[in-house]
Amino acid sequence: MITSSILLSIITFVYGLAALLYICAWVFKKELPGRLATATTVIAASGNFIGIILRWIESYQQGIGHAPLSNLYESLVFFAFCIAVLYLFLEFRYKLRVIGVVATPLAFLAMAYTSLRVDSTIEPLIPALQSNWLIAHVITCFVGYAGFAVAFGISILYFIKSSRGGLNGGFTSKIPHVDMLDELTHQMVMFGFLFLSVGIITGAVWANQAWGRYWGWDPKETWSLITWLIYASLLHARLMRGWTGKKIAVLSFAGFVAVIFTYFGVNLLPGLHSYQ
Repeated sequence: MITSSILLSIITFVYGLAALLYICAWVFKKELPGRLATATTVIAASGNFIGIILRWIESYQQGIGHAPLSNLYESLVFFAFCIAVLYLFLEFRYKLRVIGVVATPLAFLAMAYTSLRVDSTIEPLIPALQSNWLIAHVITCFVGYAGFAVAFGISILYFIKSSRGGLNGGFTSKIPHVDMLDELTHQMVMFGFLFLSVGIITGAVWANQAWGRYWGWDPKETWSLITWLIYASLLHARLMRGWTGKKIAVLSFAGFVAVIFTYFGVNLLPGLHSYQ
């Protein structure tokens, strides 16, 4: 019988194939690789979801019984799934396959890291994590992170497009106009910001339940606040000062760097939130 870890390892390669097909469709300007890339991403996201459900079932079979969102392996798997689903929504909504060139590699890298560097053992929750707030907090945070990841990818496309002065020759012909990329970045940041805000609020309520305080300046809490402030600054600058274009793209880059450090960097520091 196939296990969740085996299935998710296979899905890693499916994400890699999807990324390769998107790149081929972009470079060679062919429709067939693009269609295959979309279908492959749908298969990868579906397999990713099945793997999450299968791991949840396995935890109950082992007598542990908790949502598969409690450690680094499980959170990366869910992160990849959120990126894939959010990207597919954008593709079907705006008919922009070129975003897959930057979105699917992010999902692939998240899954590849789990396969190469992270222990996939299902472990029981420590008492502080045994709460229904686990699902609400982790899901909202990682949906928000996925929004920021896609915004980061779109910002990469913005810099590629703007480096040619908005011209449509060569590799940039399939990339939308910079104004559309700027607007999509803004929309994805707003989406991510909303979910991160809810994630921080649910985390505070959970912390009060688990440790008797809403906020304790743990490294993860501190860097979550820093990330929130960066994206709040981006939205404020756009709304109140009319910032667009490269300034917004730079802030999107800075915000995603903060996301990555919040996710991985704080694991190197002592704290209550370190993912193992």
